[in-house]
Amino acid sequence: MGLYLNPNADAFQIGLNSEIYVDKSLVLAELNKLACTQGNFVCISRPRRFGKSMVGNLISAYYSKGCDTRSIFSQMKIGQTPDYDKYLNKLNVIKLDLNGWYQNAKVENNVEFLIGGLNNELLKEFRRQFTDIQFDDNSSISRCIKNVYSETGEKFVIIIDEYDVLVREQVPEQLFNDYLSFLNGLFKDTTLRPALALAYITGIMPIVRDKVQSKLNEFSEYTMLDAGQFASYIGFTKEEVRELCGKYGMSFDEMERWYDGYDLSDEVSLLNPKSVVSSIERKKMANYWSTTGSFEAISDYIRLNFDGIRDDVVSMLAGGSVEVEVSSFTNTLNSFKGKDDVFTYLIHLGYLVYNDKDMTCRIPNEEVRQEWVKAVKFDDDYKQIFAIINASKRLLDDTINGNAEAVARALDAAHVQVTNPLTYNDEHCFQSAICLAYFYANTRYTLVKELPTGKGYADLVLVPYLPNIPAMVIELKHNKSTESALQQIKERNYHEALNHYYDNLLFVGINYDEMTKEHTCKIERFVKE
Repeated sequence: MGLYLNPNADAFQIGLNSEIYVDKSLVLAELNKLACTQGNFVCISRPRRFGKSMVGNLISAYYSKGCDTRSIFSQMKIGQTPDYDKYLNKLNVIKLDLNGWYQNAKVENNVEFLIGGLNNELLKEFRRQFTDIQFDDNSSISRCIKNVYSETGEKFVIIIDEYDVLVREQVPEQLFNDYLSFLNGLFKDTTLRPALALAYITGIMPIVRDKVQSKLNEFSEYTMLDAGQFASYIGFTKEEVRELCGKYGMSFDEMERWYDGYDLSDEVSLLNPKSVVSSIERKKMANYWSTTGSFEAISDYIRLNFDGIRDDVVSMLAGGSVEVEVSSFTNTLNSFKGKDDVFTYLIHLGYLVYNDKDMTCRIPNEEVRQEWVKAVKFDDDYKQIFAIINASKRLLDDTINGNAEAVARALDAAHVQVTNPLTYNDEHCFQSAICLAYFYANTRYTLVKELPTGKGYADLVLVPYLPNIPAMVIELKHNKSTESALQQIKERNYHEALNHYYDNLLFVGINYDEMTKEHTCKIERFVKE
């Protein structure tokens, strides 16, 4: 048993000891299918705080010969599957947290010796655990594995957490080249392949498509763009969170609004585990993202002067989706060629979520939306956008209070500030401007665009999730009249979907006149006949 070679199960046990622990052991069933096959090299990339390290600890505790975890896994979900113990504590495990090694090397001011130091520590552990095998003083990790395999026939599992840290940190070239040599020795040496039962690496970013890819091209990747069969194992599923909410007396609907939105497949939508756990522990829904992330990850990139990026940011802040081409991004931080690369990068970081059906991206939930607001708040290029967001509370109050003239003037300002002059009269941009102007309503309402109800589709419906505030149906008109907007709401029975709110329901008609570039508004309270 060692720290890195055949570690014990202590890190795994710490997770199990936590009051809130979600059983993700069925990931082992998927990995066991791949172990000792041609597809046994797996790379999974997910944002921070999604539980990558905890799953890595689970995988290590299952395979490692350095511990006996039969009594634990027999009681978990994996224990209820056939042949669950096929590889249980039967393989040599090498488990590395590359970020931990890198951060320690920075503190000790010897980053340039990072790979050499890592290799030396593992060499010591090989000598302690395999006393009958001779290891040369300059043996690499790959050479040590070969020696053990040739002498004993024992196979290895390699687990590397944060494998991409040296790519993200943009380290000095010599250190990066040392890292490439390290990867090359582990994963490109065909004579070593029979000794590896499984290689499992995780990080935030997918594999870089240049020098790193050439060292890791044997890996099958499972990313935020295509999570495959591993979609449900890193991150909390809706079913898991619903169960937690029932156990701890929390509102699932609120939990979903704050932390959901990561739709990785038709069947799997994930919530942010760290935020879910924090909200349960504190009995409070709030933005916990900033404890491990920074809005600068957004602002540093949306200020890049790429054509169309500002309009798309406005559209997403207003609750919309925008088209994105994800295939061109090379997964590096120094080769952004356009807004598609920026948005793809932010998808991998968890600030956006991708829909592969229509090839669009959007802001996933309320927590992340607040990070986007911080990003535009301090950016000169977006200060007018933030001004609209900041004024949105008064707009909502004016709407609820029936102050139609104030609503119209606020929409005048919003339309001018957030819309590109070339698309000023575009109806889609008009709708985005309206939705952004009502940004604060997200703290009180669920905003639904084009809601199918009655005899058609209502432009915008505000469904309250707080008590004692009115529901709203908002109909938008272009070069017509507010009266025609209200008439359409009534004639097509758009209020049918809001029958629970008949005692507190507003109809809002808004018209935009292209000639005067002014808005008019009329607000009526629904009266049931």
